[in-house]
Formats: sequence, structure tokens, C-alpha cells
Amino acid sequence: NNMAELKFEEALKKLEQIVAELERGQLSLDESLKKYEEGKKLSSICAKRLEEAERKVEIIEKGEDESRRKVPFSSPNGQEKEERISEG
Repeated sequence: NNMAELKFEEALKKLEQIVAELERGQLSLDESLKKYEEGKKLSSICAKRLEEAERKVEIIEKGEDESRRKVPFSSPNGQEKEERISEG
């Protein structure tokens, strides 16, 4: 399984397992270093996935802000129209 293709939940779960193993302190120095390196990669994957998710949320929020700018107003003849509020 390629590490770069791991989903956030999978990477986080593996990272938690590594942290638990390191905290137990029962690994040799060599094993600890290997686990630490693997943990760094998993941490990087998690951070990347979070950044991607944040960007998607920003895009969604920006889209919702745009649609909220459409405000109905009454025209002189009493009919409602939608007008986009201009920026600036």
C-alpha cells in the first residue's frame, strides 16, 4: 500500500499506533528511529490531507458567500427581483 495514497483516517490511525509503540519504550533504538521516520511521513500525509480539506471548505464557503450576495428587492411595480450587490 503506497503511503501517499492513504486516506486521512488510515494515516492518523497508523500514526497513533506508532506514537503508542514509541511511548511504551520497548523498541530498540534502530526500531524507534524507523518508527519515528514512518511517523513523520504519516504526519506529513495527515497535514496535506487537512490542507486539501480546508481548501475545499474555503471554496464551498466562498460559493455560499457569492450566493448570499443575491438579495431580493422590490421594484416600483411591486414585483420582487434578484439583484447582485456589486463589490466596492
